[in-house]
Amino acid sequence: MSEPILVVNEVTFRVGGATLVNRVDLVGHPGEVIAILGPNGAGKTTLLRLVAGDLVPDAGTLTINEIDTRSAVPLELAKVRSVMRQGGASDIPFTALAVVEMGRHPHRSDEGASPESDRLAIRSAMNRTDTVHLADRVFATLSGGEQTRVIMARVFAQAAPLVLLDEPTTALDVAHQERVLKEMGQLAADRACVVAVLHDLNAAAFHADRIVLMDGGVVRSEGSPDEVLRADLLSDVYGQAMTVVEHPTRGCPLVLVSDGVE
Repeated sequence: MSEPILVVNEVTFRVGGATLVNRVDLVGHPGEVIAILGPNGAGKTTLLRLVAGDLVPDAGTLTINEIDTRSAVPLELAKVRSVMRQGGASDIPFTALAVVEMGRHPHRSDEGASPESDRLAIRSAMNRTDTVHLADRVFATLSGGEQTRVIMARVFAQAAPLVLLDEPTTALDVAHQERVLKEMGQLAADRACVVAVLHDLNAAAFHADRIVLMDGGVVRSEGSPDEVLRADLLSDVYGQAMTVVEHPTRGCPLVLVSDGVE
């Protein structure tokens, strides 16, 4: 197997007397999509923010392409990881095109960088997210779903080896949800490692290579969708009775909510 892009080792993060992430390990390789699942308050977004370098762990280490996120400068981080954060600013006074162009900023000093290579990367990213027609619109005037797709285009244009997505399908219609989820797989096919916080268990079942199920700041289970998406485990973690069957067309687990509460 290729060398890992992401290595999270025994990471713990506390706020006051609360431990939000407790001794979490995670390794991410090129070419895989990792979905982080769990109920509200499980520590999913906190873990993603730790990986992104937005938060500093109280214990443990995190490296991206062997760069320690605790000591890396912003430009170093911008070259190795791109981030779609939850609840991004909706009042950005720039056009959608300008927002996507921001993703190319870390590469301006790269060997071989040129305006043409930037234009190609930006055009490709906007095509992939169905945002070309929004290029001249002011970001603040876009719908929530359109804003999400523009931010996703910025992430794609950044072309980082590690892609971190926090609830990327929020506010998207069904067609655009599926488009974004398929593009996660394409990023992995292009040798990126994609780590996405998702709430949709069935989206994770089909689109993720590996699932990390969190609860109370710890990893309850990690493995393939078949290994993690078990009715007994999901019912316990979510406090809701669930049934898992085989999807009739996709050949992956299909999670159904059952009557009653565990």
